[in-house]
Parts: sequence; structure tokens; C-alpha cells
Amino acid sequence: MRIGLIGTGRIGTFHAEVLSRHPAVDSLLVADADPERAAVAAARAGATAVTVDAMFTELKEFKESAEFTDGRAGDGGGPLDALVICSATASHAPLIARAARAGLPAFCEKPIALDLPGTLGALAEVEAAGSVLQLGFMRRFDAGYAEARAAVREGRLGRLHTVRAVTSDPAPPPADYLPLSGGLYRDCLVHDFDILRWVTGREVREVYATGSDAGPPMFREAGDVDTAAALLTLDDGTLATATATRCNGAGYDVRMELAGELDQLAVGLDDRTPLTSAEPEGPGAPPKPWPGFLERFAPAYEAELDAFLRVARGELANPCDGREALQALRIAEACEISRRERRPVAMAEIPGG
Repeated sequence: MRIGLIGTGRIGTFHAEVLSRHPAVDSLLVADADPERAAVAAARAGATAVTVDAMFTELKEFKESAEFTDGRAGDGGGPLDALVICSATASHAPLIARAARAGLPAFCEKPIALDLPGTLGALAEVEAAGSVLQLGFMRRFDAGYAEARAAVREGRLGRLHTVRAVTSDPAPPPADYLPLSGGLYRDCLVHDFDILRWVTGREVREVYATGSDAGPPMFREAGDVDTAAALLTLDDGTLATATATRCNGAGYDVRMELAGELDQLAVGLDDRTPLTSAEPEGPGAPPKPWPGFLERFAPAYEAELDAFLRVARGELANPCDGREALQALRIAEACEISRRERRPVAMAEIPGG
């Protein structure tokens, strides 16, 4: 397969290296708004650095050539079989639309866009083209979350009554990232909202959310919060809490606890969880706590890209399409309204349901 990748920041560089060693990938083209950064990432991955326009221009020229006969790029030696989008968030929706119009299967890191109109517009392009879009919610490919999903679906926990989700970053991102991030709910907790739906198989009915900007002043300056909490009521009455912070000095901590009438189960609880027991006989601080998301979820990131390549080849149903990402964003939108207006928000208030 010939794969194009746009965006060579931290996650884009990681994805490029994963794709470069995948047995199904014959060649990899990488592009970035910063050509020098693209060149460095390409050299590390054994890929070829090109411009974004070059990827689409070559594809258009190939589709218009006599070699292209069956409506699908790649069979006759065309430049691209699929596209991976890891660029800045503001470029996601335009690139998704461009890929859809080119008939190119696309994988995109979340979010599709920072607001609902942009998200719905990009999804309309994908649906009009009948194209493929897979979103990068990597927790769906983590072994612990997959086991939790199976336990819930098989009834091993009994009636589920409580779910607790935690996402804690060890240090804040750069200050200039915050105004572009969409805020803590859209940028960070959106992963918890997606995995809550995926594990439980239920929809969120109502949210009540709050946040604190008592940490570094850059959060207040950006109109964001450094710590947030949400209480979510699911459509079967299950109660879920989701908390997040940018300031967890102990390490990177992502967990989910599921409590049912028969049993309890925890995801993300291992010998690297940055959690110290206060009990005399309890476990102490881990010697090597998780430092960040790439280390914690490296196998999941590889698995989601492997799944995407199989989706692009028509071998696998899409495990996380754009409509799934839309529902997670709708929950984040409801939380932002709840935090701002200090009231419960019913999901029926949020467009796109």
C-alpha cells in the first residue's frame, strides 16, 4: 500500500514510524506545513517528504489518466491508497473533505473539528462521497478497555451502576497550544466520553460539569480550565464521573473503574499507575510511572493504524467512524455549556444526535 501522512508533530512522527515498519505499507509519503520538520520525520521513518498539494495533485492526475479504470486509486500503481491526518486541528475538516472528494480512505486524529458545525460539515462531505473516515480514538484498541467492554457486555459485573473515568496529564501543554485545543473537555475528556459509550454500550442522557482554573495563569488567559469534572447520567440510569487535569505531577494516569452488582473491574491499574496507597501495607509509588500517552498507549496506537489499513483494503468494518466521534464531541459540548452556565444539560439540547 502507498500511504500519505500529513502532520509530523509528536503523534504524526510516531504514526509515521509505525506505518513505515508495517508489512502492508510499501511506501510512505509525509507532509507538514513546516517542510523542514517533514524532512526530519521522513528521514527518521525512511519515508519521502512531499507537500500536501503534491499528494492530492498526483492522485488527481492519476485518476484522470488512462491507467485508472475501476474508480479506485492504487490498483494501477497510483500514488496513494489511504491518507493519515495528524496535522493541526484547524486543518482536519478541510483535509477530510479533500480526501473524501478524492475518494481516499482517511484516518484522522481527533477531533474532526473544534465545533459542531465544522464537524457536521466534514461528515456531510464524507457521506456525500461515500468515502471512509476512521477517527483516532485509540483507547478502543487498548487491551484493558477491550476486556472491560467484554465484561460489561457478557454480564460479568451484573447490573452496572457506577463508572469512574480518570485522565490526568503529568504537566500542562505549551501555553500557545491552549487557545487552539478547544479546551479540556474537547481536547482531553473527549477520549473518556468516547470510551464510556464504547465500553458500556449506552448513551449519555444528561451532564453536569464544572472546572477549575486555579493552576497556572495561562489557563485563565486562554479561557480554559486546568482541572475538570463531569457527572454523566446514562440512558439506563448508570452514573458516570469523568475527571481530568493537566497538572498531575505523579505521572500520566488514565483509568476507568466499573462497578456492578456482582463485581468491580479497573482499567489502567498496573505497576506503572502513578498512585500511592496511604495504607500501611498498601503499594508505594511505582518506580517507573507512565510518563505520557505515547508510552501508555503505544500498542493501542499501533493496533488502530493496523485496523485502518485493513479498513482501507476492505477487510474490516470501520471500528470508529465519524458519527462515533460526533457523539463524543456532543458530550464535550454539553459539558462546556454546563460549566459555563452552571446547570445540568440534557443531550437533547445538543444538535447532531
